[in-house]
Amino acid sequence: MDKKQTIIAAVPALNAEKTIAKVIIKSMRHVDQVIVCDDGSRDMTGEIAERLGAEVIRHEWNMGYGEALASLFRRAREIGPDAMVTLDADMQHNPEDIPRLVKPILDGEADIVVGSRFLGEGDKEIPKGRMFGIKAITKLANAASYKELTDAQSGFRAYSRKAIELITPTEQGMGASTEILLKAKEKGLRIMEVPIKINYDVEKPSTHNPLYHGLDVILSTVKHMSMRHPLLFYLSLIHIS
Repeated sequence: MDKKQTIIAAVPALNAEKTIAKVIIKSMRHVDQVIVCDDGSRDMTGEIAERLGAEVIRHEWNMGYGEALASLFRRAREIGPDAMVTLDADMQHNPEDIPRLVKPILDGEADIVVGSRFLGEGDKEIPKGRMFGIKAITKLANAASYKELTDAQSGFRAYSRKAIELITPTEQGMGASTEILLKAKEKGLRIMEVPIKINYDVEKPSTHNPLYHGLDVILSTVKHMSMRHPLLFYLSLIHIS
C-alpha cells in the first residue's frame, strides 16, 4: 500500500480574527494540518486558530510577512510534509483551490506551484493600479529568475519537500515572495503556475500601503539580484529600460 502523502497549510496572520476561522476550516478540508504564524496580532487571531485545531506559532511583536513565512518554513522542515501550501489569512485566497496547487507537487511535476492571477480570467478581478505594480515587479523578477512566470507576487503557493528543505526567506517584508523565486532558480527548482482568482472584496484586506508594498518588493529584489548576480543585475536594468 502506498504511503499517504501529507499536506500542510501555512498561514501568515496579523489581526485576522474576522477571517482566520474560515481560512482554517476551509483549508482543513484539503490538508492534514494547518499551521498559523500569528505575527504579533493584537486581537484574538491566535486563540481562535488554536481553538479550531490549528498549530500556532506566535511572534511577540509584528515582525513582517517575510519573518512569518520564515517561521512557517522552519516548522515545515521539522514536520517533513510532502507538500506545503501558503495562503493569506484574509480570505483573498480561496482554500478550495488548494488541491489544484498541490497536485503538480504530489505528482512529482514541480517543486513550486504558484497560483497566478494572470492565467485564465483571474486578472479581471485585479484593481488596475495593483495590476500595474504586480506586472512591473514580475518583469523585474523574470530577469533574474523564471522568465515564463506571470505572477511573481502571488503568495498563494505550494512547495515540495525539497523546496521546503532548500529555501528559507530572509527578507522581513513582502519582498520575501520574490526572494524565494530567486533562491529557487539558484537551486534549480522546477516551477509552474496554475490559474486562481483573488477575492478583493473582503471585509479586512491587507493593510499594507500599495505604494510602500511595491517599493519594498522592488528594493528587496534589486538587492538580491545585485548581490547574487551583479552582471545579470545590470544587464536586466538595460533590458527593462
